[in-house]
This record gives sequence, C-alpha cells and structure tokens, in this order.
Amino acid sequence: MKDKTKELENANKPILQRRKHTLAVCPGSFDPVTYGHLDVIHRAASVFDKVIVAVLKNASKNPLFSIEERKDLLIAVTKDISNVEVDSFDDLLINYMNEKNAHVIIKGLRAVSDFEYELQMASLNRKLNEEIETFFMMSSTQYSYLSSSIVKQIAQYNGPVSDLVPREVEHALQVKFANR
Repeated sequence: MKDKTKELENANKPILQRRKHTLAVCPGSFDPVTYGHLDVIHRAASVFDKVIVAVLKNASKNPLFSIEERKDLLIAVTKDISNVEVDSFDDLLINYMNEKNAHVIIKGLRAVSDFEYELQMASLNRKLNEEIETFFMMSSTQYSYLSSSIVKQIAQYNGPVSDLVPREVEHALQVKFANR
C-alpha cells in the first residue's frame, strides 16, 4: 500500500508543483447572481489564489439580463473580494481556460441532478484538455433549493427576494419587471 501511495504522489508531483498558485474559473450564466452563487464564489476565493467569475452566453437560454448587466451586478456584489475578477466569454469554456492559462474550473452543485450534468461536462472538458481539473463545491444547505430561475419567477410576481439575492440584484429585478 505504501508503494502505491508513493507511486501516485510521484505521478502527480509535476501537476501539484505547477498548480500551487492557482487561477480558477467559476463559469455560469448568473441570470441573476444569487446568494447561492456568492456562497460558492466566496468559498472558491478562500481556496484559490485568484478566481475569475466568467459570465457565459448560453445559446440555449433566454436571459433576463444582458451579459453586461450580469457582469455589472457581479462586479458590484464581489467588489469586496480582492482576488475575484469578473469577465465574460462567448466560446467553449476550454478555449476560455486556455486563453486565461487557467487550470481549474469551479462548479457549484445543489443536488444530484446538477451532478449528473456537471460530471458529463467535466468529463468532456477533461477530454478536450487533460490539464484542466473541475472542482465541485456543494452549495451550503441554506442555498440548496436556490436557483436564478426561482428568483426570477418570484420577482416577476413582486414576491420577496431579499433573502435570495443581494440588494443590488433585488433592485435590478424590480426595475426589469416594472418595465415589462
């Protein structure tokens, strides 16, 4: 057993040495950013040297907020986290990772159903670039039910969302739905 452990340590040594000071990317649509997202972002920022929160344009979704609006909201609610940067991309995640020279993807998971999809994506990403690692962070229990879709449904009918999103996001939702 000891020999096997040593063998694994040696096999991974170059990877571990190369990644001691790690840039991680936390991709998502963030439409809008919720306290669940912020929980994962804060926790990732405490583990990795730098975290890029990357807003992606997802062709299969019809977002409420533009990419620029989502970026602005993320910048506002993460401004106090010194090692977090907000960016956006409209490409394969792996291409973005290569462009940024990043080796870690952070994905938040709420339930088993999230895991099934995210595992498939992590496997595809690993096939496209074997140097990319995906780290799954379980959402804190208090946010396990929370999604951007639920927040938008509640806000659309003037329901209370102050416990689900930061004040800036709540205000942006009120403005969006007042103009519809």
